[in-house]
Amino acid sequence: MITPTLLLLFLFTYLPIYGIIISFQDYKIGNNILSFSENIKWVGLKHFTEFFNSIFFTRVFGNTIRLSVLNLLFGFWVPIVFAILLNEVRHPLYKRLTQTFVYLPHFVSVVVVVALIMSMTGPNGFIGKLYTFFTGKSVNMINNARYFDTLYISSGIWQNFGYSAIIYIAAIASIDPTLYEAAIVDGANRFRRIIHITFPGILPTIVILLILAIGGLLNANTEKILLMKNPNTAPKAEVIGTYVYQVGLRDGRYSFTAAVGLFSNVINFVLVFCANTISRRIGGASLW
Repeated sequence: MITPTLLLLFLFTYLPIYGIIISFQDYKIGNNILSFSENIKWVGLKHFTEFFNSIFFTRVFGNTIRLSVLNLLFGFWVPIVFAILLNEVRHPLYKRLTQTFVYLPHFVSVVVVVALIMSMTGPNGFIGKLYTFFTGKSVNMINNARYFDTLYISSGIWQNFGYSAIIYIAAIASIDPTLYEAAIVDGANRFRRIIHITFPGILPTIVILLILAIGGLLNANTEKILLMKNPNTAPKAEVIGTYVYQVGLRDGRYSFTAAVGLFSNVINFVLVFCANTISRRIGGASLW
């Protein structure tokens, strides 16, 4: 039964891994990848060195880390809190309606989300008018680098927190209900039941998802940033993903961008390994 899934993973995940060797070549379209003919020029770590010495390295690496860390700090805990609060709702109709409304933004195209941001944060938009009303100044937030982090993080939380909460809601549903019944008999109020039963019950799930989130610190939302980025916000919006897109597709430097991507993936793997090791030694929960 799992053979089709294993076959898909092999074909689309593991088989293409051999392509990373172009990171060590000056690859041109049409050349063979696995060949030692004269058409292939092996350059070793040239592309990695070029990226590290590039004037863009500090900018793109720093912006990627900053946006990912801010997203982790301000966005990771939101679906956890929402799942716990939703679990305390006793009215089934209200509960289902709430779930439906908070899930819907996840299925909205990122293009539509960015268009809404541009419309609402412009001088004539709802948020833009509120800003003008309270400060007396008119500003186009989407064109101001000062507000880029806020718009990127807040819109990402709004779009994804409901869908991300599904995992935590499922984890809460798997907690033995007799634990809550015993706590009620012992006189525990809702807050104490959350602290001593609900939260410990979903803690392993939280730890595993946190490890995965740490492993994606160098994977900012490239598509969304490309849509939000403009010349005014470029110094704060340029990340590794957008850099790879521009240099790789616009300039056709496939070997160089493959090297940048390989560097990002290696760093992500190291982060996952370290986070998993620390979690296993401290709390016992881990991916492996």
